[in-house]
Amino acid sequence: MLSFDNTEYAFAYKTDKELSKSNFVFSMMRKSWLIRLSTKFLPCIMKWRFPITEAIIRTTVFEQFVGGEIIQQTAAVVDKLDKYNVQVILDYGIEAGNDGEAGFDEVAAEFIEIIEYAATQENIPYISIKVTSLARFDLLKKINNFINSSTGSLAERQAATIEKLRSEEKEEWKKVGIRMNQICAYAADKNVQILIDAEETWIQNPIDYLAELMMTTFNLHKTIIYTTIQLYRIDGLDYLKRLTKIATANNFILGVKIVRGAYMEKERARALSMNYGSPIQPDKEACDKAYNEAIDFCMNNLNTVSVIVASHNEHSCLYATELLHAKKIMPDAVHFSQLYGMSDNITFNLAKAGYSVSKYLPFGPIKEVIPYLLRRAQENSSVNEQTGRELGLIKKEIERRKLNK
Repeated sequence: MLSFDNTEYAFAYKTDKELSKSNFVFSMMRKSWLIRLSTKFLPCIMKWRFPITEAIIRTTVFEQFVGGEIIQQTAAVVDKLDKYNVQVILDYGIEAGNDGEAGFDEVAAEFIEIIEYAATQENIPYISIKVTSLARFDLLKKINNFINSSTGSLAERQAATIEKLRSEEKEEWKKVGIRMNQICAYAADKNVQILIDAEETWIQNPIDYLAELMMTTFNLHKTIIYTTIQLYRIDGLDYLKRLTKIATANNFILGVKIVRGAYMEKERARALSMNYGSPIQPDKEACDKAYNEAIDFCMNNLNTVSVIVASHNEHSCLYATELLHAKKIMPDAVHFSQLYGMSDNITFNLAKAGYSVSKYLPFGPIKEVIPYLLRRAQENSSVNEQTGRELGLIKKEIERRKLNK
């Protein structure tokens, strides 16, 4: 029977020294005050490039959660994971700067290069992209507001929205579509799958539109494009069901990565400050229920849906494997994924049991990637619970190794 408590499998890929370092990193991450201070001051520290501080960060947090500063440096991690039947989702952990259209074009070109690289690596079937790295945030926000005030399907509301934009904004949005299409077309040609990340609710509608558009174009015969659905949103499950109907009606395969979500505190704070109803589930129980119902729904629609269960929740991952077994579905019919450096007990035990699983592997310049990771940690309200579990498992494996020496 599958268990996520087997630490021998979970940490087989780590040396004693690496395990000891992981123990230190997660011990520090349990200190919420340290996470808050780091998130606030680290961008400035990294900008000023204090050699000692950078060296400490590079050999601890960066090494734990990041594959390298440039794509070629990820090869060592990719090769190591491959030995344990764990695949990789490459995540370019950099956001567009203040260079306007030129900056977005530069990031799009980077994605093309990442696809080119992934296509040469058998163990990298996916790459992840954020639309905010290709489009101006305020433009997405404006389009989102217009879509919310329109009626009809998402495509109809999108069409009505375009008419409300100024001419220069229409041109700007057109360029976003061109960048997305170029990236997805190149990925389809190279047989590399694209995961489009979900972001904040106040910019999500145009992201959903782009994801749907790309799927109708490139998912006709196989799954190239995946959208992301956040089940901590109260409308997440309904959107999944609605999108499945759209895929069936338009004869494309729905690629969907299901997550709980990463912006809960920000979402609730914004809803409170702007006096509108929170889009987030009222509590963890409701979120867990919606997530497992989404797993159920996808399992019942595998003829139309390609699903990635992207979760650090042991109960949800175990539930998905139990459904696969009960329905006599092949283990690789559903893909699982966790962040690199976290939930190794889930990833490697799934891989050992023959399931299809990957690590989300960020890479990029240290001054860009570390603040990004810290923001994720700050937004994750369950970070203490998660790091506590991680720390307990690491200590258990350290003790097991001591007894076996």
